[in-house]
Amino acid sequence: MGINIKTALLSSTMLALTLAAAPVAAERILRADEVAVGEIDPAKGTDYADTILAINLYDTLVYPKQGGSGVQDHLATDWTIDGATYTFTLRDDVTFNTGNPLTAADVAYSYERMMAMGQGNSSLFAGVVDSVEATGDNTVVFTLTEPFAPFLATLVRMPIVDMATVKANEVDGDWASTWMSQNSAGSGQYVITSHDPQTETVMSYDADYFMEPVEGYPETVRFRYGLEPSTVRALMSRGEHDISSQWLPPEVYAGLAEDGATLVTEAGLTGEYFKLNTQRAPLDDVHCRRALAYAFDYATMAQLTQINADTSTGNPMSGAIPQGLTGYDASLPVFAQDMALAQEELAKCAYDPADYPINVAFIAETPARERGALMMQAIYSTLGFDVEITRTPWALFTEQVTDPATSPHVVEIAISAASPDTDSLLYAMYHSSQPPTWISSSFYANPELDALLDQGRVETDADARQDIYAKANAILAQEVPDIFAYELLSPFAVREGVTFHNLADPARTYPTSGFNMRFADISVPETD
Repeated sequence: MGINIKTALLSSTMLALTLAAAPVAAERILRADEVAVGEIDPAKGTDYADTILAINLYDTLVYPKQGGSGVQDHLATDWTIDGATYTFTLRDDVTFNTGNPLTAADVAYSYERMMAMGQGNSSLFAGVVDSVEATGDNTVVFTLTEPFAPFLATLVRMPIVDMATVKANEVDGDWASTWMSQNSAGSGQYVITSHDPQTETVMSYDADYFMEPVEGYPETVRFRYGLEPSTVRALMSRGEHDISSQWLPPEVYAGLAEDGATLVTEAGLTGEYFKLNTQRAPLDDVHCRRALAYAFDYATMAQLTQINADTSTGNPMSGAIPQGLTGYDASLPVFAQDMALAQEELAKCAYDPADYPINVAFIAETPARERGALMMQAIYSTLGFDVEITRTPWALFTEQVTDPATSPHVVEIAISAASPDTDSLLYAMYHSSQPPTWISSSFYANPELDALLDQGRVETDADARQDIYAKANAILAQEVPDIFAYELLSPFAVREGVTFHNLADPARTYPTSGFNMRFADISVPETD
């Protein structure tokens, strides 16, 4: 049977034209951003961007409970508590992104690695755990040094790493620290494709993940760092960016809403604190601190948090503890400016304001915070203080606060409870045993408060813990190691066509800051 050459040529020409005209395969891509540099090693990260990376690349035994307080099962299907002994039963259907099965030995190793490195959230566990033992492939036992009420909640900050992969990439006993800062070794919904901590982390979805994603989940995520507000707005207006960071100036959010974006907010157990350096004159005098707190213009601060008629980025505070945490008291009045009381307290201060200039810093990557610094400058100059404002990059600030002598007098910082327990907020900020970091940058020490915070760690009765932390809150209100400006409602602009399910539905919302940014819980449209 012969071949018709003319017909064959025509057929091949039509096929070529058809292939040339075929559209490029569509892909669902999520493009989001954060201001800070991203740390992907779960044993090192602590801030908001690091949290987002950790929850998408790694899993934990438990997870904050959706729509309420406490925790829910995750890698652990159940657990028993016998005094200071916690026994966890693990799922038997979880594999790491490498294909290696996740076992109890990986859990024990993850704890060992985190504590040996001594970075990140290791301080939450320091002195708490006596031993961790894998008693079977799917059973792990944590033996604590003594009963520790916040332990279950604290476990949301212990991501599990693939022991075999980490060990294979160790160099000279470094726990694969260098390798882990460029690669992921988790069981999370996403795996690292590429990572530049200064510009962007690219992740791809792991189809073998043990939980189902939402319909329209992103197959690829581009998590960008350090975008200027004007750039974010321009990208979103062109449909080239999907979810903004929470650090844009209010007028940019308002403009994005006018452009068609949806604004959503995350409560996240977060306070906006003006940290006062209690180890530097004149703020080592409580009367001076009280003078600044009474003079602070809370009403104007509230106006500065307003984006438009429908959306605000802050709620007034009545103490150091945000709503949703043990110790919060809804009956307390919110703070308000009182210049007469400010003058009375200043008169009791051992320092003459004219002799002690005050440095107020704001983080360079969050330019909207300059407004709070400028407001302080205007008000405190009427009290006789010479106020200097400093725009400080985050990396420099985190170095400065390791020593009270170099830390600024005042800096505005958003601080979240690391877990759904008050201990993870107040202990890290105010217990005198804590190392100097941006979280503890008021450098406050009070034996009475220390005793209460220690008591809160061992007390298991819910009512008793409420009383303990309410007393701690009262001390902080009187001693003023910080000015409690407002409870942060983190705003996000969401591009039209994208659904941020965990913040769109209160029943789906996780109470702990950052944990709502599970990428596979977000629906995105296909892009060419």
